[in-house]
Amino acid sequence: MNTDMLGAARQILQAFGMDDERSNDRSALTLLALLHLRPGDEWADATNPMLGTRAIMDWMREEYGRDYAANSRETIRRFTLHQFADALLVEQNPDKPDRPVNSPKWNYQLTSEALDVIQKFGTPGFDIGLATYLAKAPGLRARYAAAREMNRIPVTLPSGAPFTLSPGGQNVLLKQMIEDFCPQFTPRGEVLYVGDADAKWALYEEERLTELGVTVDQHGKMPDLVVYQPDKNWLVLMEAASSHGPVDAKRHGELASLFREADPGLVYVSCFPDRKEMRKYLASIAWETEVWCAEDPTHLIHFNGERFLGPYDGTNNR
Repeated sequence: MNTDMLGAARQILQAFGMDDERSNDRSALTLLALLHLRPGDEWADATNPMLGTRAIMDWMREEYGRDYAANSRETIRRFTLHQFADALLVEQNPDKPDRPVNSPKWNYQLTSEALDVIQKFGTPGFDIGLATYLAKAPGLRARYAAAREMNRIPVTLPSGAPFTLSPGGQNVLLKQMIEDFCPQFTPRGEVLYVGDADAKWALYEEERLTELGVTVDQHGKMPDLVVYQPDKNWLVLMEAASSHGPVDAKRHGELASLFREADPGLVYVSCFPDRKEMRKYLASIAWETEVWCAEDPTHLIHFNGERFLGPYDGTNNR
């Protein structure tokens, strides 16, 4: 490994205000990969290709001999690349800002402003360029934040309150669940939890859930949407099955365990964008659950049992 390049990369990150974690060897190698700089290259030759995490790790291994284990991908993403994005060193998905967060095409690119400064490293122009960059940083941050915000999905909660979800993925279906399913099947319902694909606890009414006897283990896998229907004393647990599959027997057991202390009765609903997608999972959908397809928003499919859209356990639910 070229220690000179690595040390210089660490020095650059520190100059940009990065803390120890974001200027360690892992972060320095990430920066070198994003710059596509090999050992012995000139800083003036740095470029800014769009790279996914896998490609960044491949570059580290092939050019610098640092072979991170496959399970390190999440560490690099969460503890280096996210902070690079927050500091405006990188932009996420400049080619497609509304790319779903779970897309395998998710990528990162050094911003043109940061690249311009780094290309001057080792020259008198670096300090001048860095000072100018840092002075502009608040404005740059606002600009990139505004661009990200423009691509968020607007949602109106049943209460009428506005809300936004990150773009793409299951969140397109999640918007339909909130705006189409809830008025039709849980009128006057209270949305108590929304799991954004980009932020698991995007909306979390902890106090209200506690009032209903629900103590959520934040390590447990929450459903995508939780709605309380006061007039029937039901908690409706909804899964956006377009990404993670429906409420099958295994998932039914997980949710029953996660909400075992709940006072209201539990209703389980698998949500699909259309019947074509639903047909892929018909054999695994759990009995005594409901299925909803966004293409037919006023209809509901009930999987067996004596009751239509209702809980099955507990004397207070009948």
